[in-house]
Amino acid sequence: MLILIVNIHIKQDRIEAFQAATMENGRNSRQEPGVVRFDFLQQTDDPTRFVLVEVYRDQAGAAAHKQTPHYHAWIAAVDDMFAEPRTRAFYTNVSPGDEEF
Repeated sequence: MLILIVNIHIKQDRIEAFQAATMENGRNSRQEPGVVRFDFLQQTDDPTRFVLVEVYRDQAGAAAHKQTPHYHAWIAAVDDMFAEPRTRAFYTNVSPGDEEF
């Protein structure tokens, strides 16, 4: 598994639009064969902060995701909503093991 965690800070007046665009992207992403999970989280004490937890079967699944029409539509829709550049980090699974997914 390849796990991508993306930290996002959105402008206060763009929260609802960001949620709508990201929920649409998530719905479509979860239909991709290379995607195991696509979780969209909002911080409870700061509603302008979000996290995406994207779990891919492998690097090919992550690469394929970036080529989809819904990913490109999401990037175009949210490009001006960020309060600061998003950060991301890749992880591998330790426990539970990949075989449990």
